[in-house]
Amino acid sequence: MRLTILGGGGFRVPLVHRALVEDARRDAPGRCTELVLYDTDPVRLRVIGSVLEAQAAGVPGAPAVRVTRDLDDAVRGTDFVFSAIRVGGTAGRVRDERIPLSEGVLGQETVGAGGVLYGLRTIPVAMRIAERVAELAPQAWVINFTNPAGMVTEAMSNVLGERVIGICDSPVGLVKRAARAVGADPDRVEYDYVGLNHLGWLRALRLDGRDLMAELLADGQALTSFEEGKLFGAPWLRALGSLPNEYLHYYYFRRETLRSVHEAAQTRGEFLDEQQSGFFATAGAGTTPDQAYELWERTRLRREETYMADSRAASGGWQRDTCDLEGGGYDRVALALMRAVTGDEGARLILNVLNGNTIPALDPDAVIETVCEVDSKGARPLPCAPLREDQLGLMLQLKAVERATIDAAVRDTEGAALRAMALHPLVDSPAVAARILEKARA
Repeated sequence: MRLTILGGGGFRVPLVHRALVEDARRDAPGRCTELVLYDTDPVRLRVIGSVLEAQAAGVPGAPAVRVTRDLDDAVRGTDFVFSAIRVGGTAGRVRDERIPLSEGVLGQETVGAGGVLYGLRTIPVAMRIAERVAELAPQAWVINFTNPAGMVTEAMSNVLGERVIGICDSPVGLVKRAARAVGADPDRVEYDYVGLNHLGWLRALRLDGRDLMAELLADGQALTSFEEGKLFGAPWLRALGSLPNEYLHYYYFRRETLRSVHEAAQTRGEFLDEQQSGFFATAGAGTTPDQAYELWERTRLRREETYMADSRAASGGWQRDTCDLEGGGYDRVALALMRAVTGDEGARLILNVLNGNTIPALDPDAVIETVCEVDSKGARPLPCAPLREDQLGLMLQLKAVERATIDAAVRDTEGAALRAMALHPLVDSPAVAARILEKARA
């Protein structure tokens, strides 16, 4: 099986490769035998290739790695395409965050005005990728991790239909943390999760007939023992009766988070831009594969330690647990998805897929994030209980933003861009929205 990673020079690519190497160690059936890395940056490709060389050393059957800067060469005849591109690089993220902040609203790469700016820049490139895959590898499955993942997956589905599936590590992380908090095996629990990417709720958690969600909400110590409990606090979680995705902290506690971002010395984008520039400069200056790998691992750990630091500062300034620092999560979701499709064994995963009739208030071709059954035919969303008014209302508003962003990116319509920016609940004025768009074009 051949897997192509678009954005193959990305910092987190070794996490995907590490999971593939573990498959080789176990001699897993249907494992990846060839990994193709595509990127436009030759230095990043060379450095990441060196890290992968060290990571696979001494492992029989580890996938052969090939690098290319030609998109058509990368996707032609491949079985799976993993899209993890960053259009504009980390410097683009810095602008996406700083421009909204200059107008007094939150800038974050997938949430708020920053997410809209990122989507406007990324969707045209993602659409071109979808068209090349459809032409050169029509039987391939595209696994999208490119942010903003929900709207990018929906844009690509206009070309690829159900053969593009979006993934995210936040929902599976939430399920695991919640299950462990009540002493349950995360691999055995049943759960109900629904929403949009970075805007979802874990509404039910069960094991052998036990209502684990009710137990968790009733136990204050257990409820505040993991990341989401610390972020949102027991009183608010009990009021909601569910566990929100961590990114909903930007919506529920927007004032506190915005203040924390303003008080920070750097935005998240500025931190990552500085960190990654330093890593690639050092690792690219004649290091051995082992040295490049060790440097990557130290840099990765620091990256995980500072994840969502602004939100954590706004909710008490606590440190992440050691078990949450291993990184990735999306790599395991991607491999589970590939195994289910190629092996036809079936799996239940939280994925970004076409809605169908899962949420009647949304169009069938709208992409949602929910629990799916996966086999050789692809991913099908499972029926879910009706959403509460507050959940559905927020989803509808954000879906309008996503669709206006796609419209603006594909058709270059000024009205759609302004509508996307101004209708976002974290942007409080059409005048502010217009100024943000004007600054972004400058």
